[in-house]
Amino acid sequence: MHLSNDQRTILEMVTDFCKKGIAPLAAQYDRSGEYPWRQLEQLAELGLLGATVPEAYGGSGLDAVTYALCLEQICKADASVGVIVSVTNGLPQQMLLHHGTESQKQRWLEPLAKGKHIGAFCLTEANSGSDAASLRSKAIQDGDDWILEGQKVWITSGGQAQTYLVMARTNNERGSRGISCFVLEKGMAGLSFGKPEEKMGLHAAHTTTVNMDGVRVSSEHMIGSEGQGLIIALSSLDGGRIGIAMQAIGIAQAAFEAARDYAFAREQFGSRLSEFEGISFKIADMATRIHASRLLALDAASLKEAGKPYSKEASMAKLFSSETANFVAKEAIQIFGGNGYSREYPVERHYRDAKITEIYEGTSEIQRLVISRQVFKDSRQ
Repeated sequence: MHLSNDQRTILEMVTDFCKKGIAPLAAQYDRSGEYPWRQLEQLAELGLLGATVPEAYGGSGLDAVTYALCLEQICKADASVGVIVSVTNGLPQQMLLHHGTESQKQRWLEPLAKGKHIGAFCLTEANSGSDAASLRSKAIQDGDDWILEGQKVWITSGGQAQTYLVMARTNNERGSRGISCFVLEKGMAGLSFGKPEEKMGLHAAHTTTVNMDGVRVSSEHMIGSEGQGLIIALSSLDGGRIGIAMQAIGIAQAAFEAARDYAFAREQFGSRLSEFEGISFKIADMATRIHASRLLALDAASLKEAGKPYSKEASMAKLFSSETANFVAKEAIQIFGGNGYSREYPVERHYRDAKITEIYEGTSEIQRLVISRQVFKDSRQ
């Protein structure tokens, strides 16, 4: 894809920072589980925590393609930092930008876009994952206020973020049309968080429960109209899926480069590993899948930037890229052999980090459902 001089300049700046400021600490953060506040502060200084938000609201106003390429570099350096960046840039900011009132944008979007606050998106519950419409958290109206009760699970940046966009049921009779969106703030009475989950990967990106026990908010905290919450959330997920596709590509690229360099340097039976067809063919397959994944994701980002429908393309990108990341990370370990199973080398971390990309922001099964429905819909038009 052709990039303008401005796009190249931005990408070079971000790449340089990621190599020097994020990648060297990735293994340390993976072991300690420390939330990467310092890296996030530095990314905020670069304008990357409000990358696509207009400058009028404190963002950088980047186009969707440039942001996607920057996100790949961040995730290549450390997928934990990358998913935090993807989430806070994604659903919280985009929902506020496209559905919030002017006062809501000034109150909540600007601090997020400037990187002063981190945002979290709260949809999933213990009994409602892929079936988001079955959520049970509720918001009960009390005069001009709403009182929220319930629990959300698997929330990225739970307990660390300052701003939470929460989906809660406001009408039990209307099914998916009875769900509304609310903004909650860390420190509110009745809002608490569980301990970080002990996960397979992405250790520095804290994931917790978000507990609501009588959290009282005014009507100003509702985004959009009553009953529009799930519609707003699901429409905004398309952009989030491009973000996860780029995360997967970043992980895959990191694993690929490690395997490529190892294969060129390692000798067995008097030859470099790269000279054996069994290894070189793996490298060829890895490079091809990564390239195809990137093209899919950037195509979706281009459609988004042009204001055209991109739901199918975003799901295709997310599906293919996440499966690519798992394939590449697995093959990278195989190339490393026994060394790949050791934490001394980075590929085992990439393997652990890759798996979740097939699950969050919609599982691979959900992506196939979205794609197939759109294919059949298009065939009837």
